[in-house]
Amino acid sequence: MKRISRLTTGAVAAGFALLVVAGGTTAWLVSRVADNTARVTHSMEVELALANFRALSEQSETARRGFLLDPDPRFAKSVEDSARDAGPQLARLGALVNDNPQQKDIVSRLARASHDHMTLIRQSMALRRRAAPGTDVPFSWDRSTQLIQVVRELASELSRNERALMHVRLERQEASQRVASGLIALAAVLLALVAAGTIWVTRRTLLALHAASGQLARLNDDLEGAVTERTIDLQRANDEIQRFAYIVSHDLRSPLVNVMGFTSEMEAAIRPLDELVTQAEAAGAFPVSEEARLAVREDLPEAVGFIRASTQKMDRLINAILRLSREGRRVLSPEPIDMNALISGIEGSLQHKLQEVGGEVRVSSLPSLVSDRVGLEQIFSNLIENAVKYRSPHRPPVIEVTGRREGERAVFEITDNGRGIDPKDHDRVFDLFRRSGTQNEPGEGIGLAHVRAMVYRLGGVISCRSALDAGATFSLSMRADLSDEGARAL
Repeated sequence: MKRISRLTTGAVAAGFALLVVAGGTTAWLVSRVADNTARVTHSMEVELALANFRALSEQSETARRGFLLDPDPRFAKSVEDSARDAGPQLARLGALVNDNPQQKDIVSRLARASHDHMTLIRQSMALRRRAAPGTDVPFSWDRSTQLIQVVRELASELSRNERALMHVRLERQEASQRVASGLIALAAVLLALVAAGTIWVTRRTLLALHAASGQLARLNDDLEGAVTERTIDLQRANDEIQRFAYIVSHDLRSPLVNVMGFTSEMEAAIRPLDELVTQAEAAGAFPVSEEARLAVREDLPEAVGFIRASTQKMDRLINAILRLSREGRRVLSPEPIDMNALISGIEGSLQHKLQEVGGEVRVSSLPSLVSDRVGLEQIFSNLIENAVKYRSPHRPPVIEVTGRREGERAVFEITDNGRGIDPKDHDRVFDLFRRSGTQNEPGEGIGLAHVRAMVYRLGGVISCRSALDAGATFSLSMRADLSDEGARAL
């Protein structure tokens, strides 16, 4: 089947290629026909100009003879009119044959002979005017008859040459027309064959697509069922994870409270021990060893301090897990949201901190959404607060928030000029309890993990582009309208 399809496609492609070649050749031949037609027209224009000139020459010679017989001013006027019109005709004739050296030479000789002929005509007419009335004037006074004969011969030679050229051009034109007609007929046949082949291939393709469409519809039905089942399983698993996190957090808190209580009791017990050692040393009642003194005054307070710091950190982590668990069970409430107003509100809540560090938030025109307001506030608040928190020590923070619509999705970018994130940590910064770079700011590594989880719930994804000391850009792509899905909960 695939082999037949490839052969059919190749045949159709070859047919189209031949059709293109035939079309190109036809166009070239048509241009040749047009060129030959122009050359034939050019020869006809030469013949027309030559005919006009010959008529004027004959007219001037006839008027001369009439004037010699009867010196009527009308004959003289006819001669002058012919002389006046003959000049432009000769100039046009010269321009037409300028690309043909042989014809150009004949026109040059014709112009000289015509000029000499006209000069003699005027001389003979002048002599006739001076002759006594009634005197017969013989025509042998000048060589005008011989010169008009030269003009006639040169004109005939010029005409013969041009007709020979026109005959050759006509033959070429006819040959080109025959070839062009044949190629056009061949192109028409090829077009019919290609059209038939294309229709056949298209019909087969449509049939195959129809069959594939039916199969795809069946697979899609099966896939939708599988996706629904998988979604239910994932929902059940997610609910179980949330319950597990909630239960574990509560179960961990009970022993943690005990440890914190006993730590307080140990701190309280250390003080009277320290006083007892001090009194014993002052009274000299019994010697106190250096080990006992260090244990009471240094080792025990240091150990209790470590225990308290660890329990406090564990308490913060448990609280964070509980917060994530409660947020994961919260029902989303889609509503129309003006993103510019939302970002403006976040900027207002951070205004005091921004003024302290000389920072600013720049916001472009953002697209409006139909989404969960609380979730969006948590996402953008966290990202903008992080940009201020992890600013560069060498420059005041500048945070830019941009957004655009791309079909059914909205894309936002939060860009800062902070200390940046190492490229190898671009993925791990979104993991729970994972942090990147110098840990000189308080935190548990939960913020970006919470942001990613919230973005997922809003039907989106988040990514990071950054380099050390070059700022960072967080890109979010999320559904622009959650109303068609209704309120959802994990």
